[in-house]
Amino acid sequence: IEQAQGLPIRGGRASELKVTIEAKYTVGEYDILILSAKDSNGLATWLYENGYRIPPGAPTVIKSYLAQNMKFFVAKVNLKEQSKLGFTHLRPIAVAYESPKFMLPVRLGTVNASGPQELFVYCLTRKGRVEPVNYRLVRLPSDAEIPEYVQGDFANFYRSMFQHRADREPASVFLEYAWNMGSCDPCAASPLSPDELRELGAYWADPSAGPGGSPMVFITRLHTRYDAQHFPADITFQETEDQSNFQGRFVIRHPWKGGGSCPALADYLNSLRARQKEQARTLADLTGWSLASIEAKMPAVADAQPSSWWNRMWKH
Repeated sequence: IEQAQGLPIRGGRASELKVTIEAKYTVGEYDILILSAKDSNGLATWLYENGYRIPPGAPTVIKSYLAQNMKFFVAKVNLKEQSKLGFTHLRPIAVAYESPKFMLPVRLGTVNASGPQELFVYCLTRKGRVEPVNYRLVRLPSDAEIPEYVQGDFANFYRSMFQHRADREPASVFLEYAWNMGSCDPCAASPLSPDELRELGAYWADPSAGPGGSPMVFITRLHTRYDAQHFPADITFQETEDQSNFQGRFVIRHPWKGGGSCPALADYLNSLRARQKEQARTLADLTGWSLASIEAKMPAVADAQPSSWWNRMWKH
């Protein structure tokens, strides 16, 4: 991190508007300022005059944050630095700070939003699962059996499933994943290594420790879709001591598609038809899709072919 030189800021005007520039940096392709202020309108005016685009309703929300003695992190893209670094896409910004408040200030993001905002929260803790304090925690459906064809369109299914669940339970935060990184039984992928965990912020993970020797890192993944109507307050969290593992899983069973003259084939095909109907009803309940549209995408189950007389006689 280098101290920024020549940032286009107006220090004298900041004093007039009771805005304090606490720190300024150039980090990679970003020019970054840390700001505090005495007046929300003064801060909004200063940001506008210095080229930051803020929505008309921002001062009201800013005022509530200033009352909590919170500071503001603002960033501009430095095109010259980006060109020198050779990146064509903006890299994510990682911020580290200490605060007794375990919360996310989401309200400012609702002021200029044209619709609901999508938010994924990954929490790495030493004791257990993280949950919201001021909003309902809802577990996503898990272990539901869905039709085989969904495997080829899983992204669309998951979006529809989450939208349908969020519509049915607004003002909720959904638990998608909660897992102790020290174990893997069962899991969709290998647990993150201590080095990867430290890179994500779990500074207590010990890369030199052997299996099971490093202090526990518990990962919680939360997902919500928020707007100003249903989320009037910022999301406050708490760390619990609940270490039970959870992951939203969906079961896809692949039916037998070969031929045959096994005497049990007819019974199997009859049970397969019943299973497909149940899968279709489950998918309709999860996504809100019509049952007819789901069944139209599911292959019909063929009737069992009668076995030849010599097979029946010799039971081959």
